[in-house]
Amino acid sequence: MTNTLSISRSIKNVISEQWNECARPKDHDVKQIINPFIGYEFLSALEDSGSATQASGWAGAHLLLENDQNELLAACPAYLKSNSMGEYVFDHGWADAYSRAGGEYYPKLQISVPFTPATAPKLLTKDTADAMELKRTLISAIPALCQKLGASSAHATFLTELDRQLFLEAGFLERNDKQYHWFNENYATFDDFLAALSSRKRKLIRRERKDALANDIVIERLTGADLKPEHMEAFYTFYMDTGARKWGSPYLTRSFFFMIMESMPDQILLIMAKRAGKYIAGAINFIDGNVLYGRNWGCIENHPFLHFEVCYYQAIDFAIQNSLQRVEAGAQGEHKLARGYRPVTTYSAHYIADPGFRQAVANYLEEERNYISELQETLSEHMPFRRGERSDHEE
Repeated sequence: MTNTLSISRSIKNVISEQWNECARPKDHDVKQIINPFIGYEFLSALEDSGSATQASGWAGAHLLLENDQNELLAACPAYLKSNSMGEYVFDHGWADAYSRAGGEYYPKLQISVPFTPATAPKLLTKDTADAMELKRTLISAIPALCQKLGASSAHATFLTELDRQLFLEAGFLERNDKQYHWFNENYATFDDFLAALSSRKRKLIRRERKDALANDIVIERLTGADLKPEHMEAFYTFYMDTGARKWGSPYLTRSFFFMIMESMPDQILLIMAKRAGKYIAGAINFIDGNVLYGRNWGCIENHPFLHFEVCYYQAIDFAIQNSLQRVEAGAQGEHKLARGYRPVTTYSAHYIADPGFRQAVANYLEEERNYISELQETLSEHMPFRRGERSDHEE
């Protein structure tokens, strides 16, 4: 039996059930729920809504490995990028340096989920005995694909530990960064979580939660069948208002949010703030079997600490009530540290075709990894937990 590797310009060319079969978790000790960002529903909504398209710099180039009966054995979400926008692993400096040296950095191959700084599997396979070899086959094809596509490089971002090891085994360069995640230490209630913090931090959080809900603000959590078009419409208004002020041009279109509301409502959690009968702020989160992923926030009224309440404390409370293992609160934000989120290292892997440029990038990444390691140690010394408390999740 001969397997064939190809590139699909759109995920719509793939049978949804076959893609999701590859995306489904293979660890039978966890709930068998697909990571929301690598499911067919999320990725197809990005394309169909016009959010991730060639016009926005995200031309589909998904890697597919099929057998001679056209059955999908393995896949990799990938895009041919004409810019470095919406990736959250920043390489603008690499592009500028390569251009000054006379090279063309774009296009590049991006193995990631557009606009989504969340760790998720990128090497997707059926649950078969040869799954590891299928993953290695996908990786081994990347240099030749870059040459075929005229890409200077390939970048696999926000990798799981397994994917990270396989990319490094294949000779890719490792890059580290930092995020802040909250871990559930078998808390029964939010107060149990607070009890693990120092007295000063407990008082800080209680005061912030009280102040956030002043002015008669109430919070609603909406998921599954409770999600209605009016909720998503309100949230999109918040997203556009905040996104326009922060970035100038928000990445995600209105139709994207309505598409995912229809196709994956049980994996969406909207946390909405209402005052005087009107929604004034909200955050969209995504759920898999063990994790709550905070993604986008927006508001049309500014109230002290409302951002912390909607994005962080409500997420923690939801995770505790639903026995989720952790909350990933997205990119950046050392202020999350004081709210009980722990520093966590994130990983990406990079292939650079040009040998000279590859060596320069390798030197840079070695220094950067040392800096991230030192930062990890420094941040860990400023955790808000009571003296002597330490989580197994700390690195």
